[in-house]
Amino acid sequence: MTSKPSLTCEALLDDAARRIAGDSSRLDAELLLAQVTGLGRSAFRAFPEREVEVRLAIEFEELVMQRVQGMPVAYLLGHQEFWSLPFKVSSSTLIPRPDTECLVEQALELPLPDSARVVDLGTGTGAIALALASERPGWAISACDLMEDAVALAQANASQLKLPVEVFQSRWFAGLPTGSFDLIVSNPPYVASGDHHLDEGDVRFEPASALVSGADGLDDIRLIVSEAPAWLNAEGWLLLEHGFDQAEAVQGLFTTRGFAKVESRKDYGGNDRMTLGQWPRKGDLHAQ
Repeated sequence: MTSKPSLTCEALLDDAARRIAGDSSRLDAELLLAQVTGLGRSAFRAFPEREVEVRLAIEFEELVMQRVQGMPVAYLLGHQEFWSLPFKVSSSTLIPRPDTECLVEQALELPLPDSARVVDLGTGTGAIALALASERPGWAISACDLMEDAVALAQANASQLKLPVEVFQSRWFAGLPTGSFDLIVSNPPYVASGDHHLDEGDVRFEPASALVSGADGLDDIRLIVSEAPAWLNAEGWLLLEHGFDQAEAVQGLFTTRGFAKVESRKDYGGNDRMTLGQWPRKGDLHAQ
């Protein structure tokens, strides 16, 4: 007589973690089981022998199978934390990554007015703009994205978090309302079209339009750097995230365009992943 498979939390998690594999396999399994059962992850450790209903075990197995095939956990859960805020996510946008919090940190350190006007280009989930809004209620923050689904998602996140960020559909600056900004911030596409990472890990399931930017990965950054001065106030700042090996090239774009105080900053892994520059006053620009 065949014995019935165990449906305890511990048995389900052990089996799932073994099949998912990877450094975060146990965490992934716990997050997926928490999603279907409504239990906190601590409950699995406190009561490993707890039985899981058959229908929930089936739901869990469906999620595990998708994760085994490589689907990102954030897409399976439908949400991801960023800057200690809960964000809805979908396959129409990139998943907010911890290192992009460094971009938020750098923006908050800039010498901006209390009533600064800020725009986040290519906002995706709205993570950068909404993180800034949570820290600087006096700033007038807007955001844009080319993709209609991304705009709707960012608007939903702004509503859920009750943060006053306006979101527009626009390809970079093309569809923005008139006005100028004290800070333009962006995490644009910066992966080269032939990069092997596009065929690896979670990136396989994320929208290529949010990742790839020409043969060297810099097409969108070139456009943003070129057009940003027309949208910046005097002494306004441009702050961009980019690839770990692109800092020198991006600094060159900033400097050539006429930005001052150009420098790159490091992410949590110690890589130069952000570059910033200040647009000078007219007199300062002529003096350069």
